[in-house]
Amino acid sequence: MARRLLSLCAGALLFAASGALQAAGCAVEWAHWQHFATRWIQPDGRVLESSLEKNHTTSEGQSYALFFALVANDRERFDRIWRWSRENLAGNDPHSILPAWHWGQGKDGRWQVQDANSASDADLWFVYALLEADRLWGRPAYKADALGLLEQVKKQEVTNLPGLGAVLLPGPIGFSHIGHLWRINPSYQPLPLLRRLAAVDPGGPWKDIAGQTVTLVRESGSHGFAADWVGYRAVSETAGLFTSDPMKGDTGSYDAIRVYLWAGMTDPRDPLAADLLDSLSGMARATASTGLPPEKVDVRTGTVEGHSPTGFSGALVPFFMARKQPWLAELQYQRANEALVQWQAGAAAPPLYYDYMLSMFGLGWADNIYRFDEDGRLQPYWESSCSIIAR
Repeated sequence: MARRLLSLCAGALLFAASGALQAAGCAVEWAHWQHFATRWIQPDGRVLESSLEKNHTTSEGQSYALFFALVANDRERFDRIWRWSRENLAGNDPHSILPAWHWGQGKDGRWQVQDANSASDADLWFVYALLEADRLWGRPAYKADALGLLEQVKKQEVTNLPGLGAVLLPGPIGFSHIGHLWRINPSYQPLPLLRRLAAVDPGGPWKDIAGQTVTLVRESGSHGFAADWVGYRAVSETAGLFTSDPMKGDTGSYDAIRVYLWAGMTDPRDPLAADLLDSLSGMARATASTGLPPEKVDVRTGTVEGHSPTGFSGALVPFFMARKQPWLAELQYQRANEALVQWQAGAAAPPLYYDYMLSMFGLGWADNIYRFDEDGRLQPYWESSCSIIAR
């Protein structure tokens, strides 16, 4: 196995093994993607086990897999993943129907949509992957679907809150409550995606929503951690205040870990990148004290507990690289990568979908398999004049 060294000067992991960089014209052979696709993606394009229910499917799993297929230049799988998602989650009409978040076998034995409510984070990843697939591959049908879906996101999942402005709700149903209280999930709005949407749809709310990312973290608490969920309560027709989430409280854990991931992958030239990294300093302190990220944190008190799964380490590699803490980044990289390698070698039980997915995002970015530029455009390695063999 090739030994990898973190290099902040290069801003990426460099390969120590000879032959890692191939001649111009080669395709990316991304082993982690191939193992993921073999383990979790059916031949028809359905992603298994992205739900807590065995063999069920979520829009999150489909949208992330769509993105990974684009990063890997896997056009055939990309097409199958989107076709299955379009037909089974969006009623084959993404111009009118948002993708259902949950599909699987019901108590009646039928395989179908189990919850038609959508998840806005998955919807944004669908839109982004489709837009970039058209830009990189020249597939206008993907762009048409992306723009149609984006219009539905604006109509059904974006609202204006008093004193705050345009907000991305987690879904159309269930996140606005009596008493003028709304629930927001900070991990649902990665800055690179919002920058790209703002460029494609300059009249949309995406720049304003992007501008709230630092506010969402800072208003969660004063200790530098991201919350899984944040509440917002109106106090008048023109003002409101942030509060604890009425259902999840002040916990930062399995949702919030993605906030650090997205922050680390944001291009440093983004005007919010530095402030966002600074607002998340609590996770850096907590991880530095033990070498491992905590599983849970109380964002109001800064109290941490538990040892996180290996996927958390994978997600934090870009974060620590962006914060110029290479020793923490290398430690997390080794932990996450070893878990994947052990499974791939048959020496360990299969990882959970979520752990593998987080590690794919973080390690793929760290290995320079892909990047986002300051305007949110995807920069996959296969687009350049050389390729990487990732092991």
